[in-house]
Amino acid sequence: DTASAVVGVPADTDRFAYISSGTWSLVGLELDAPVLTEAARRADFTNEGGVDGTVRFLKNVMGLWVLSECLRTWADQRLEGTGLVALLAAAEDAPALRTVVDINDPRLLPPGDMPARIRELAAEAGEPVPTTPVEVTRCVLDSLALAYRRHLRTALELAGREVDVVHVVGGGSQNHLLCQLTADATGLPVLAGPSEAAALGNVLVQARALLQEQGSTELADLAAMRSLIRRTHELHRFEPTPAARGGADWDAAERRLAEGRLGT
Repeated sequence: DTASAVVGVPADTDRFAYISSGTWSLVGLELDAPVLTEAARRADFTNEGGVDGTVRFLKNVMGLWVLSECLRTWADQRLEGTGLVALLAAAEDAPALRTVVDINDPRLLPPGDMPARIRELAAEAGEPVPTTPVEVTRCVLDSLALAYRRHLRTALELAGREVDVVHVVGGGSQNHLLCQLTADATGLPVLAGPSEAAALGNVLVQARALLQEQGSTELADLAAMRSLIRRTHELHRFEPTPAARGGADWDAAERRLAEGRLGT
């Protein structure tokens, strides 16, 4: 599934990172060879086989599962104004980085009362405790973008690479607030889409096999398959906002989170 999603990344250069963002997230790079260092092992990165001998050097990260469980909890509680569209619109205007939590905390993995767990994590970290659905939503998205930032930076350091763009594919590519926060957090442009990258990548690899049987070289390599996706799907570009350039606010949020964890 992930290999298919990475085939579906509509990159036009090899200087890209990808985030397959959905219920869960995978943050990584496409490489020619694995990174087999002790540092990579300690950072819990994996090297997975990709199409045409490529290597997917990636880290598993929490995804929009946390927000989905929050929405389910609020729906069960019959709270008004907690539909996804309304919450995202309100969260966009909420104070940025007011509260961040460790979004990879294992307590966020099981189903249950996710807003209560977010409040618990915030209190433990010494962060302002979010009390409203809008504050919780903004906390989840800020924290997720902060995790993307941290793990992307680690991937680049471990692989000795630089990138010019982050491609976000999967369902999370439709969450424009998360995509903008990811651009702000990483300081890199984000290209969002397609949302069905895994299905597209799978179909393209099968189509290439059939074409090869017929003697055609129409989809001969990854570049050709990705070019077809770019020509047939609308992508959305998100640039880092001027206020986020330099990353000082995100640096400060990351320090707060680290200090909060150390203090518990």
